[in-house]
Amino acid sequence: MQVIQYIEQHTKLGSLRIEKALQLFSEDATIPFIARYRKEFTQQLDEVDLEQIRKAQEDYLALEKRRESILNRLEADGVLTTDLKKQIKEAQDLTRLEDLYLPYKKKRKTKADEAKALGLEPLAKQIMVQKHTDLGDLSKSYCSSRVKTSQDALTGAGFIIAEWIAERIDLRNYLRFQLQEFSFLKARVISSKKEEENAQKYKDYFDWEERLKNLPSHRFLAISRAEQAGVIRIKLVIDEQALLAKFESKLIKTQGVIASFLKDVIKDAYKRLMYPSLSKEIFQEAKQRADATAISVFAKNLKQLLLGAPLGQKRVLALDPGFRTGCKLVCIDEQGDLMHNETIFPHPPQKQHKESIKKISTLCEAYKIEAIAIGDGTASRETEALVKRIQFKHPIEVFVVSEAGASIYSASSIAREEFPNYDITVRGAISIGRRLQDPLAELVKIDPKSIGVGQYQHDVNQIELQRSLDRVVEHCVNTVGVNLNSASKSLLQHVSGIGEKLADNIVAFRQEHGAFAKRADLKKVPRLGAKVYQQAAGFLRVKQSENPLDDSAVHPEQYELVKKIAQEEGVEVVDFIGNDALLNSIDLERYCTTKFGLPTLEDIREEMRKPGRDIREKAKAFSFNQNIKTIADLEVGMRLPGIVNNITNFGCFVSIGIKESGLIHVSNLADEFVSDVNEYVHLHEQILVKVLEIDLPRKRIQLKKIKLNEK
Repeated sequence: MQVIQYIEQHTKLGSLRIEKALQLFSEDATIPFIARYRKEFTQQLDEVDLEQIRKAQEDYLALEKRRESILNRLEADGVLTTDLKKQIKEAQDLTRLEDLYLPYKKKRKTKADEAKALGLEPLAKQIMVQKHTDLGDLSKSYCSSRVKTSQDALTGAGFIIAEWIAERIDLRNYLRFQLQEFSFLKARVISSKKEEENAQKYKDYFDWEERLKNLPSHRFLAISRAEQAGVIRIKLVIDEQALLAKFESKLIKTQGVIASFLKDVIKDAYKRLMYPSLSKEIFQEAKQRADATAISVFAKNLKQLLLGAPLGQKRVLALDPGFRTGCKLVCIDEQGDLMHNETIFPHPPQKQHKESIKKISTLCEAYKIEAIAIGDGTASRETEALVKRIQFKHPIEVFVVSEAGASIYSASSIAREEFPNYDITVRGAISIGRRLQDPLAELVKIDPKSIGVGQYQHDVNQIELQRSLDRVVEHCVNTVGVNLNSASKSLLQHVSGIGEKLADNIVAFRQEHGAFAKRADLKKVPRLGAKVYQQAAGFLRVKQSENPLDDSAVHPEQYELVKKIAQEEGVEVVDFIGNDALLNSIDLERYCTTKFGLPTLEDIREEMRKPGRDIREKAKAFSFNQNIKTIADLEVGMRLPGIVNNITNFGCFVSIGIKESGLIHVSNLADEFVSDVNEYVHLHEQILVKVLEIDLPRKRIQLKKIKLNEK
């Protein structure tokens, strides 16, 4: 099977579009670049389509590599027949390949191998013919010094037949289907673990049974975690009697002694050889599906987090709250550079309320602070209450900012490189302030797995998780665009085509030569060739360039087209910028070419409406209910403001200003059926909730999302 046929079969995207995408991949074009600037060439494949093509291509290459390995091994062993070779070449998936290879696969010496060495294979063949009526008489001739009795001969022959049965592809496929469609996952607690404190978190699964096919991702992963912790044992259960009856109907063509003997052999083949390997295979497939679902949830959460509302380039006073150790305070300028830092002690045991209020007020005036960012960790509520008591001389908005991952950043090599003369507490406070200014620019410095969104992130396939999260970061960075003259190395390295080393070179060049005056100056950066410039330029912005298109998503290769349109319309390029009436008057179809069709021209027009615009919403201030300080203050029926701080496929968690987050189960998100939680809430969204249930012993809160006027 050819690669394009394989990909088309698995993606349904059409051979021509697939061929175009593969051509661009072979030229080292990135997915963001292809999706944005090669729409006509690929017939408008988007990033999801392109990722599907890339994944299918990788699967095809893995399949071909395994096919070649198997063929080489079988040929070397001298067992590759013409028919077997044909079957292997026609196999369209790894499961089929491995089933074909199974009878010839080198494995540890089996009971069947031992029986064959004793010369019992002819007896096994005679039994399978099923024409003899006296097994005792048939097996006597196979007795020897090594095979003492007729029963020993029959036992050995049974092992050989059991292996033949276990290797039959039709029977293996039937068992696979039964396990996939009708098996139940059964969990039982290990009695010695039942009363252990650490096991109580898995109490729900001490006696659990559910059809595997219907088992949701989060429950599958929770049960798997309980098994890994040694708290429960699990197995797949199916109707064995019905299954064995089916096998018997396919294999037994007689009655009497032979039939009875073969029934026992079939049962042995199933229990000893087939069920252990195939139940493991099906369980692994279920694990892969559960992983994929959990990774998808994590990826959606990360995307929402990275595309969170930025405050923009404003001066910020950031506070990393604490009690005994005080609140670390920093003032940062519009670019996120540190202007001032110190520690204040407004809370117990020091209780320096007045001094702290005076200090914050003085610093806000001295550094012309426009907003205050407060980390949402320990002492956050108390610090927020203190700040809101201050009468500032000019308007200052107050924001509570997620600290998730800030400690990871503050101890990282990136933070040490940025602030070599400051300790981790100062770096952490700076990160909180910068997150308010631009969440994307700051969060790309942190391993996404440390940000604390998603579900069961440590239980899923870590390679697939990292790959998915890397794609999300790449997508977000290139969707928003990057300011070439202010972006950090961490941000630049995620721009299409650049990577870590070139990001270093760009920053070094900028430090040595000053700000880039125009996009074309990128070509002067060492080792940044024409290919990288082509891939990256459209995603990089240069403010105050002489060419206004440099601060837009219009690609340099499209500049001549825009210039031509301006000339024919009798205006300058700059006249297009922000001029809706002029832009709407252009007949785009007049300017279509084979390279730049209507989709590209429409993109260009939209960009010139507001070049350099940020697609993200602006940050909005928020305040929790100041009367709720602990879970004990809650009452059923209360209506409270909250912020969504995590999303799973069974609901979302909401911060209501106390240590414990509340859960809105999917059934309480809306009046209709909810298939995708992300369609109803977004990370860091400000919502109104109603308290449904409070479980004080287990510190659990059940919430319902409500509308402003809902009772």
